[in-house]
Amino acid sequence: MSIAKKRVLTQENLFMLSVLVVNAGNYLYNLLLGRILGPEQFSDAAILITSLLILSFVAMTFQLVVAKFSVTIEEEFYNVFVNKVYKSATIVGLVFGALVVIFSKELQQVFHTTSWSMFTIFGIGIPLYFLMSVNRGLYQGKKEFKLLSITYQAEMATRLVITLLLVILFPSHASVMIAIGVLVSLFVGLFPFKFDPNFLKSDVLLPSKELTLMKRFFAITAFYELSQIIINNSDILLVKHFFDAYQAGLYASLALIGRIVYFIAWMFVMLLLPTVVQLKKEGKDTTQVLSKYVLYIGMIALAIVLICKFFPVLIVQLLFGNAYVSIAPLMWKYALATGVFAVANIFAYYFLSLDKYVPVIVSAIFGGMQVVLIVLYHESLEQVVHMQIIAMLSLFSFQLVFFFWDGFVSKYRKTLV
Repeated sequence: MSIAKKRVLTQENLFMLSVLVVNAGNYLYNLLLGRILGPEQFSDAAILITSLLILSFVAMTFQLVVAKFSVTIEEEFYNVFVNKVYKSATIVGLVFGALVVIFSKELQQVFHTTSWSMFTIFGIGIPLYFLMSVNRGLYQGKKEFKLLSITYQAEMATRLVITLLLVILFPSHASVMIAIGVLVSLFVGLFPFKFDPNFLKSDVLLPSKELTLMKRFFAITAFYELSQIIINNSDILLVKHFFDAYQAGLYASLALIGRIVYFIAWMFVMLLLPTVVQLKKEGKDTTQVLSKYVLYIGMIALAIVLICKFFPVLIVQLLFGNAYVSIAPLMWKYALATGVFAVANIFAYYFLSLDKYVPVIVSAIFGGMQVVLIVLYHESLEQVVHMQIIAMLSLFSFQLVFFFWDGFVSKYRKTLV
């Protein structure tokens, strides 16, 4: 038993290290593009990168559903469950991909990009991302973190190498080359592909109770991922719409630097969900796991905010170069907004794992509030950042109050029993 436990811990540690490497690779990808392209061209690249992030949040719905129910579902229903999710993911991926391809020219006009072809190429890759997410959900739910790490590493490494090579060789078509790099990386990220032909052979039907639970969790998760899309990406999209290409490029670099803590937080979210679900299944306390992860993310966020506060110019020069230095004074403020959101996000995923959905709904409300604030107040990039700080501090305050209130209610119910 101790050997098995040690093996699981080793895989988890390996996955955490892998996530750090993947995040570092993705950062290097963005930083090199920023240096090579300059602020104006980088604003186009930022739209594609943001589109990829939006896609990741949408597809994450499938990944989380698979991760959760592959732990709780009875063995006899496992194959039919996986089969159903793969089919649903394929259909949704094809629909989203087709919409992006069809409206590629309209997307070009809305975001003032130099090419519509980049959206067409990106749209072709969307179904691959959904299949990849189901695949990752199977690994995540079963805690096969070694294989999960390989899929992330393969996607990151391919995108980094292929994209930079293409951009250097064809600099005048940079946006299209970036889209091709994304498409190739999504295909490579599919492997190792966990698809057993037995998934298609089962004649067993899912129990109606289990199916209802899955549909409800899927709907709530999709709703929450929508709020994540709004909170994480609406600012970049709105800045690209309201400001010129140079300002939008500067802001994209600011967002990239400030979001370091959020990308690190994802490492803990990936470990949090299956752990909390398993503890709940065993009837054990889950608050200690939450406290540990909140402490980790809080300390990381504070450290990054302080570094951005005291060394802003040096950081911008080292990462992006002198062309982006004017954005340095806003760095610590953006890092503050992102750090607060990262901690609030841990609470939301914790409650999502426990089938408590009020924090999910509230996150969407505050995401909408952020959009409204930016639409109303965008005279400068600084004002855009201030609006995000207001929205994220409000969100975090609610999550904290709800956590203590939920704990109080739970204890009160136990005393009644």
